[in-house]
Amino acid sequence: MKYNVQMVGVGGQGVLLASMVIGNAAMAKGMEVAMSEVHGMAQRGGSVTSTIRMGEEVISPLIPKGGADLLLAFEPIEAYRSLGFSNEGTYIVTNTHPIIPITVSMGVDKYPEMDEVISALREASGRVIPIDATELAVEEGGAIATNSVLMGAVAAVKNFPISREELLRSLMDRVPKKFSEMNERAFQRGYESASQIISELE
Repeated sequence: MKYNVQMVGVGGQGVLLASMVIGNAAMAKGMEVAMSEVHGMAQRGGSVTSTIRMGEEVISPLIPKGGADLLLAFEPIEAYRSLGFSNEGTYIVTNTHPIIPITVSMGVDKYPEMDEVISALREASGRVIPIDATELAVEEGGAIATNSVLMGAVAAVKNFPISREELLRSLMDRVPKKFSEMNERAFQRGYESASQIISELE
């Protein structure tokens, strides 16, 4: 069995940290893992993507179009831009908190309404899990824990090959000890929020 994860976001959101959390958890349980990363203009808020393929006989880290089992987006527009990797059965876990590009701030472009973005995601897949991960992280101590909220949401996804406990353990191994309690709470909030949404989808 192979499981493909496409992760997307913008520079500084912790996409690469999250990919290491998932990848290390998979390797810790003896799964074969292949990963790739693409850095945009990360210092200027450019796109960042990471792919993770895990399971048996994994050779290439690249995910074919429509081949993602999970699309994890740290930013909603980045989720929309990556819909080509999804199919109607793909779980799409997305943060609904936007990162406003400088072109929007300057009035050159317009950021679409969030309802429009989520509707477009739902047209592509019936398994969309929209969560304001940033807001939940702030409630638990700080926006820096946003990726922990999203990791918790991933742990709730049906048929994800890494258990909730294994993913949390991998996360705790990579966060500073002084922030461990905050990140564990954030992880739990993400898990609970995603679990509720998934139960409503079924």
